[in-house]
Amino acid sequence: MSAETLSTFPMGGIHPKESKELTEKLTAEVVPTPSQIRLFLKQHVGAPCKPQVKKKDKVTEGDVVASVEKLGANLHSGVSGTVKGVVNALHPMVGNARALVIATDPEANPKTYSPVDWTKFSREELIAKIKDAGVVGLGGAGFPAGFKLDVRPDVKIDTLILNGAECEPYLTSDHRVMLEHPKDIIEGAKIMLKILGIDYCAIGIENNKPDAIQILNRAIAEDTLRNGYKIVVKPLKVRYPQGSADQIMQAVTGRARPSGVRSSVIGIILQNVYTTKAVYDAVALGKPLYERIVTITGKGIKRPANVMVKVGTSIAEIVDYLGGTTPDLAKVIVGGPMMGFAVSTLDIPITKTTSGVLFLTKDEINTEPHLPCVSCGFCVDVCPMGLEPNNVSRYVEAGRGADTEEFGVDDCFLCGSCAYVCPAKRPLVQFMTMAKNSIRESKKK
Repeated sequence: MSAETLSTFPMGGIHPKESKELTEKLTAEVVPTPSQIRLFLKQHVGAPCKPQVKKKDKVTEGDVVASVEKLGANLHSGVSGTVKGVVNALHPMVGNARALVIATDPEANPKTYSPVDWTKFSREELIAKIKDAGVVGLGGAGFPAGFKLDVRPDVKIDTLILNGAECEPYLTSDHRVMLEHPKDIIEGAKIMLKILGIDYCAIGIENNKPDAIQILNRAIAEDTLRNGYKIVVKPLKVRYPQGSADQIMQAVTGRARPSGVRSSVIGIILQNVYTTKAVYDAVALGKPLYERIVTITGKGIKRPANVMVKVGTSIAEIVDYLGGTTPDLAKVIVGGPMMGFAVSTLDIPITKTTSGVLFLTKDEINTEPHLPCVSCGFCVDVCPMGLEPNNVSRYVEAGRGADTEEFGVDDCFLCGSCAYVCPAKRPLVQFMTMAKNSIRESKKK
């Protein structure tokens, strides 16, 4: 890998079976409010939130229940009810994690929001509203949106990119947001353009979503209050992992991010299309981020669907609402099949960054044990970052980890392309994760 510039799609990307047809035409339906929610105190990049409520406190839908002083995102209750306390809950990525439990008041009326003229707000007010609303990157990374937009004056930005690629197989939540809330996305883009002090925004959407491309183009054409902003839709070839930050930035602008620096160095700020909708909600409606659309799909669920759920809702309650699972269910994955995490229980709450939950049958997964590396080099050829996953896996299996930093492990974003093409079916993503954790622990020491 070049020390100056990261390579992108050396083999033109990979094309795993998409399986989006199960839900891409299904309008998001609202799941009934659960009897209780469990809110992880850390649902973002940065420090965990500290509870601002105590046991037996009464809260109202939209109230701040936990906050963080530095990098992070506030946590809001999606229900009106009573605080039951803080417990350990099973998190799909980190194991047990602290979560705030709130019991729902079944007699409470849902909160309503009305739009205001956001153009009257200053840049500082816009950023504050986004931060106060707890908006994070909804594409999966969970970086606090207000902090990403609060760019220093000496950093020169010229392009805002909205990521609508959603290249991960099975998942269609971003697709539904583009179809169902196109005007909100355009307004959210203009809010961010005002904050950044620029006038150009490109929305990258893969060609397998022609309806989203058409609807967003129509929303742009019908926008009568453009305020000098230029917002365009950029159709992209279908290839994985185009939804990752580096790949979509290069696909849209031709610019490559140097290793170890932020995209702002090359004049770009990147946000997910769903994050953009959440920015609109936070600024124009004053609505915090406490609910989201989640794709529930796979042949192992009786009724695949896109559902709007309160953050903190148990996956088990969503499954009950959709009629349960099928007898041949073999694996449950939180997230997509390439980058998600397998779980052993449905007693897991939805987080701000949960884009989907997959219920896969035996014919949708590979259950064969992995074999030794055959040194074919396929993983090296397909890696969008030009890394050497096979060498990393050998180091990890040999009991080494921290010294894998020499292979550029930090640049790996765990897209799973290497594992997908590996003829030996080696768990290369897991090996990469172990190497990352080893490097992180070594740096702490």
